[in-house]
Amino acid sequence: MASFFLSSCMFFLILAMTIRTSFSLGQFISWDDLTIKQYPQERIASDQDGSRIIVVSKDGRGHSKTVRGAIEMVPDGNSERIKILIYPGIYREKVVIPETKPYISLIGTGEGDTKITWHSKASDLNAAGQHVGTFNSATFAVDADYFCARQITFENTAMAAVPGAAGEQAVALRLSGDKAMLYQCNILGTQDTLFDHQGRHYFYGCHIQGSIDFIFGNAKSLYQYCTLHSVARSYGALAASQRNSPTEDTGFSFLHCRITGSGQIYLGRAWGQYSRVVYAHCRIDGIILPVGWGDWNDVSRRSTAYFGEYRCSGAGAKLESNVNWGRALTSDEAKPFLTLDYVDGNQWLML
Repeated sequence: MASFFLSSCMFFLILAMTIRTSFSLGQFISWDDLTIKQYPQERIASDQDGSRIIVVSKDGRGHSKTVRGAIEMVPDGNSERIKILIYPGIYREKVVIPETKPYISLIGTGEGDTKITWHSKASDLNAAGQHVGTFNSATFAVDADYFCARQITFENTAMAAVPGAAGEQAVALRLSGDKAMLYQCNILGTQDTLFDHQGRHYFYGCHIQGSIDFIFGNAKSLYQYCTLHSVARSYGALAASQRNSPTEDTGFSFLHCRITGSGQIYLGRAWGQYSRVVYAHCRIDGIILPVGWGDWNDVSRRSTAYFGEYRCSGAGAKLESNVNWGRALTSDEAKPFLTLDYVDGNQWLML
């Protein structure tokens, strides 16, 4: 009987460990995925948790001198976490992580600025003489799932746009894959800085800078303890959600964020008919237009967009009138936007 009991316990222990391991590899992003323990050795091939490491260094001490070269070293169909350690420096290149290369981590050393920068904008021409468009203007683009980054700066240095100018969209980072996390990253640009295109994403402790719709897209994302910094010269807008249907489970939630900078900006604009943006427990400086929100020159969106504020503070939170289609949320209304559950974090984050 005792032998049977011990055998049963051992079976379930092994089963639990197997399930947890498979979940860790295949379904969850953890702090381990954002950390390199075998640091600072330079041509290390694996970390203590068994993850493969690719080292990027401009001086040739690593496996690659460029970030793009490191991405090319990741095999198509990759199914395990690969950590790319990038030494400080300015990496002037455009980079795309294709859909076939999930489970990539970009990790800075924390010892200096690790910056990936380029200067494309939507009106630039490609080899065929056609405009590249907003989508392809990104300095860094992620089409793969389970991407994460720590202490990396993504930048687009295209000249600051005049409000309303055509073809001036200049994306620093585009996220098109599902289940991505960014921690202590800087995302810098002017118009359309962060294309939060689609998927579920979590931003923690990041600095995001721009002037016009500088966070935009149709993703479902939670921004927590981030600084949202306006560099608008006159007027601009922070968030533009493209949600176009009441059945789309998308939108942006900003939790415990700080809104700073210059100009007079909208908290959000209704890019989509059912645009959804919520600010909760945010500290907002006095740079917000008195009406708070913009309807994208379509008054019909005032009855369908979901713009909310919950327990925000600062001069910018004390709007003179606020549009009657924006709302001060009750505790019950705000609750779905206040935790990682908003991005289904229990399904893919183990933090």
